[in-house]
Amino acid sequence: MTARPLYLGPRIKRLRRELGLTQAAMAEELAISPSYIALIERNQRPLTADLLLRLARSYKLDMAELAADDRDDYARRLAAVLRDPIFAEIDLPPLEVADVATSFPGMTEAMLRLHGAYVREQQALAGLRGGGGGALANDPVGEARAFIAQHRNHFAPIDTRAEALAAEIDSSGGAAEWLRKQGVRVRSLPGDVMMGAVRRYDRHGEQLLLDDALPAASRAFQIALHIAYSALNGEIAAMVRGASFASKTAASLVRRTLAGYGAAALMMPYGRFARAAEDCAYDIEALAGQFGAGFEQVAHRLTTLGRPGQEGVPFFFIRVDAAGNVSKRFDGAGFPFAAHGGACPLWRLHNVFRMPGEIASQWLELPDGQRFFSILRTVVAGGGGFHRPRTTRAIALACAAEHAPRLIYARGQDPRTADATPIGIACRLCNRAGCIARAEPPLGRDILPDDYRRGAEPFSFAES
Repeated sequence: MTARPLYLGPRIKRLRRELGLTQAAMAEELAISPSYIALIERNQRPLTADLLLRLARSYKLDMAELAADDRDDYARRLAAVLRDPIFAEIDLPPLEVADVATSFPGMTEAMLRLHGAYVREQQALAGLRGGGGGALANDPVGEARAFIAQHRNHFAPIDTRAEALAAEIDSSGGAAEWLRKQGVRVRSLPGDVMMGAVRRYDRHGEQLLLDDALPAASRAFQIALHIAYSALNGEIAAMVRGASFASKTAASLVRRTLAGYGAAALMMPYGRFARAAEDCAYDIEALAGQFGAGFEQVAHRLTTLGRPGQEGVPFFFIRVDAAGNVSKRFDGAGFPFAAHGGACPLWRLHNVFRMPGEIASQWLELPDGQRFFSILRTVVAGGGGFHRPRTTRAIALACAAEHAPRLIYARGQDPRTADATPIGIACRLCNRAGCIARAEPPLGRDILPDDYRRGAEPFSFAES
């Protein structure tokens, strides 16, 4: 039986971009013409056995993995998608479906992503109509967050290995020097050369390439992240393998989160960091200066201090943009943040955008009487040049009120008598009457007619 030609255009294109190479540069390294690379990437030429060997040797790739043919899998997945009732009136012969998957893998991938987004949106709408508030079964971000929450954002094997590795790195003269001894050179390059990446590992040249506009703390974190992906790979992989995820996307998100955890553990080793946090009463800026980290990096790390016998203050962490979208959330304090919808508008988290870079604090009280103390500030990502985009977000750390006296930000205040802002989890889940900041009425409460009277609050609702 004659072997069928191997068309791997999209995969070769993705590999080239990951390596930061132009078609001309890759062609030169493989001793072929740039036009031939272009034809391969457009699936107009198959990948020969000789070229496959050259790719594997030049870029230190697993040839079996590189040569794996995705066409049958694409055809199967596309056929499954096209059985959706939304396509019921369209004549789609199986041979045509297989031909599209084989000849146009890029279009097939686009179709699969679009249908996946459509299905998730339909499930989300169904969940909202039914009053559901939990994470969706087909929500990889929610699934990854649930995994982190299940472990209380503390991963002892990573911390233990990172502490030993951090000591080894310090004795070597720093992370860049440690990498040099492993055969990897760290270089800083202009943003246009980096082609939009802030960090890229050149496997062919054994170089870790960094955007030269990165601030010192971000540069240190990116170097630590590379070390985490390599030197802590065993611990990370074991944790991912030990869990059961509904999708590869969720597993990938968890792997990325654990690598970030490992990078923070290398920059801020557990024992030394936990002692320093207690010594300075959790002064985030002081810790940032001591460990060469950024404000947000330290805030992240403070949520991970769950080692038995060396526990830190249990914090809840959240990061939002100016529109209220949540991009990060770690819960170590039992803070009841809503799974869907915005947070309470009375929480100053949304107001710190008016005071960029300044630290604010606020006592909070929930309808059931629980009290929390929160620390809030804006952080900036991106930038580094006049035309380079940047974004400002707000972050908050919150802990239960009884832990607040351990923090420099609440020193001298009594958690039982401090003036606390009465907030709710979210408007739809809050039954506080008389709130002028309310955006929506609470679920399950009848709105009272107000033909003859209008109060200051947007809605008046029945007592039960």
